[in-house]
Amino acid sequence: MLTRGPELSLKGRALRLLGGREHSRAELERKLAPHEQEPGQLARILDELATKGFINEQRVLDSVLHRRAGKLGAQRIRHELQGKGLATEAIAQAMDGLRATELQRAHEVWRKKFQSPPADARGHAQQSRFLAARGFGAEVIRKVLAGAAGEE
Repeated sequence: MLTRGPELSLKGRALRLLGGREHSRAELERKLAPHEQEPGQLARILDELATKGFINEQRVLDSVLHRRAGKLGAQRIRHELQGKGLATEAIAQAMDGLRATELQRAHEVWRKKFQSPPADARGHAQQSRFLAARGFGAEVIRKVLAGAAGEE
């Protein structure tokens, strides 16, 4: 039977979370709030970690973009970044960069899944839903599927 060691301190929990991947301050607050034992303790710890560079919103943003941009559209990535509590301006700036490559990324995602254009309306709907579920916009989806039909 496994025995658990002593409970981690709030700072220890924060460092364990940060050791796994980048977290925003808002994410850490949400995850660690149930473990706070005295009011203000969590804020002090997060301030200290931010001062030491353990919490960095730009690194969180860059990490999400690096991991997700090859598979997802701007809409889905925006939603994920907003869920992390990142600054609106930083998200808007990242979205501008993603939109420049949106069509190319959507075509690559489509190509990996389907390889050939839809044969009928049912296939068109299926491929459209696939791309929409990954956060690509209607105009981009239309261009991808029209371009795929033109490749044959």
